[in-house]
Amino acid sequence: MKMEDIAKLAGVSKAAVSLALNGKQGISEETRERIWQIAEEYGYKHKAKAAEAEPAQHALTFLAFANSGIVLEEYYQQPFFRELIHFIEERCRQSGFSLIYTSVEQEQFMDKIKALEEEKRSDGVILLGTNLNQSQVAAIAEGISIPLVVLDNCFETLPVHFVSINNVMGAYQAGLHICDYGHRNIGYIASNVRIQNFDERKKGFDDALRERGLTVTDQCIFSVAPTILSSQEALQQQLTAYLADGKPLPTAFFCECDYIAISAIKTLSELGYRIPEDVSIVGFDNISEARIVMPELTTVHVAKERLAYLAVDLLIQSIGSKDQIKTKITVDTEFIQRLSSTMQREYSAAGLET
Repeated sequence: MKMEDIAKLAGVSKAAVSLALNGKQGISEETRERIWQIAEEYGYKHKAKAAEAEPAQHALTFLAFANSGIVLEEYYQQPFFRELIHFIEERCRQSGFSLIYTSVEQEQFMDKIKALEEEKRSDGVILLGTNLNQSQVAAIAEGISIPLVVLDNCFETLPVHFVSINNVMGAYQAGLHICDYGHRNIGYIASNVRIQNFDERKKGFDDALRERGLTVTDQCIFSVAPTILSSQEALQQQLTAYLADGKPLPTAFFCECDYIAISAIKTLSELGYRIPEDVSIVGFDNISEARIVMPELTTVHVAKERLAYLAVDLLIQSIGSKDQIKTKITVDTEFIQRLSSTMQREYSAAGLET
């Protein structure tokens, strides 16, 4: 039996299985026990001891800082990060490197950096920068002597390798789509946990609307948890209070990520609205669930495979290099129209379709 088989039976990612079987942090004890139980039931033979006797293999470390906002403790099960990790694993394997997973609470990050240095098991670190601010990234970069690449964030003034998403472009594409489909009463559903990616998306969306002579009023900006795929009572309450003031519901909403978009579809459906006949919904990320939800989600595609490959390649190139010049790579997005958005009815009825 392979780790892939155990992952399917346990309903977790291959990364989670690797963490469990190698006794690493980053998963709950309940998940760890479930994985071991399945492994033992199916006669999985762990080869860790045999591997120790073999010549040391080149390895990279994937480092994530868990919090209660964006990157959860079991981040490897979150759709966006699950897909990203899959492609990182794939590129490492293609390049002859193994991948070590490490996660830590943000309060302990300097202790973890020191431990990484002392263990000397890794040739370089891919740091998941999604939920980190500039001072945190700077502190990590200063505290680590092996090559480092920060993935899914970028701070232009830091002398650090970054591979990031063109968030401004993606949200700009979404904004143009909504405007060009005739929507004039537009809503915005933001994350109540703020990170740089979301701030950049807000900028891109506002830029698109401004070009079309439009804006989102403060009353049409709502805020919800960014990691819940089910209906959210908080959004229901905000929308109910908004409607109680006699205001018309926006005919289209842009959501800062697909989690929020899927949650909005379910919340609005519970309030009796049809998607997209009454309200159009546009997300961001193009996670796998975007193609499963009904109706299928119109969203901004993030090239997770390219992000992962570029991060691994840049890190490997940095190993052994004496070049002090750092590289910052921004990967463009692609707008994906599916069934959750449509032309605004009055606009369509006027015969202004494009």
